[in-house]
Amino acid sequence: MELNALYDFAKQQNIEVIPFPMEENGSMSVLTDGGSCVIGLDSSIRDGSAQERVHLGHELGHCVTGSFYSIHTAIDCRQRHENRADKWAIQALVPVEELDAAIATGCTEFWELAERFDVTEEFIRKAVCWYVHGNLAAEIYF
Repeated sequence: MELNALYDFAKQQNIEVIPFPMEENGSMSVLTDGGSCVIGLDSSIRDGSAQERVHLGHELGHCVTGSFYSIHTAIDCRQRHENRADKWAIQALVPVEELDAAIATGCTEFWELAERFDVTEEFIRKAVCWYVHGNLAAEIYF
């Protein structure tokens, strides 16, 4: 999904994306009391970059899967919600068929794959880990 398609998808799903200062983590999604989802993106990442795609894709993953938590949620449960959001983003930004096709054409380095899919290297590592090993623990394998 291209960046504009991500914003279009958010609009179709009635998910508001607003600029919001968040220097520390870059983005956040919130489920309102009314049941709607709002995504805040720090202006430092709203530049059309791979980082913007990854952040927006991840936050959309929270909204679409309903994977929200609070500061009082246990750490293991938080990670489960983060993983659900990442898995949705991976499937939206790096579909397995397209990843396989890219590798088949000789695009095998993480930096090459990241450039081809317009995502960060950290994200492409997670995507490969998800599709190859069935988990997101890229730090174990790469």
